[in-house]
Amino acid sequence: MAKQPSILIVDDEINVTRTLKLVFEGAGYEVVPAYSSAEAIDLLSNGKHFDAIITDLNMEKEDIGLDVARHAKQLKPSPVVVICTGYASVDNSRQALTMHVDYLATKPVDLDELKTALARLIRLRKAQKGRA
Repeated sequence: MAKQPSILIVDDEINVTRTLKLVFEGAGYEVVPAYSSAEAIDLLSNGKHFDAIITDLNMEKEDIGLDVARHAKQLKPSPVVVICTGYASVDNSRQALTMHVDYLATKPVDLDELKTALARLIRLRKAQKGRA
């Protein structure tokens, strides 16, 4: 039996995190929640590997989700990185694209679209690792 893909969900709004956790667990993912950028970076720094990270952009301070994404993109192998925000700007969108974030979703997020995109991105990342 194949291992469930794992996702780190980062959002300081507990209800958002719980909802995403339920949605993705229902879709067959192993989900770990983090309620701040510091908690997420701590999890990433302690050797836990995730297939994907979904992070809010604005939590304890504006654009702090970019720090989570930056940290995740430095990991080897790099997980799929998704940023969700209701406050995209030209500047933070440019920063996300410059660091090669895999997907930028605007709130309110279409959960079916997000699940489809995440499954596709994880599948592509695994195929790329297989060719490396």
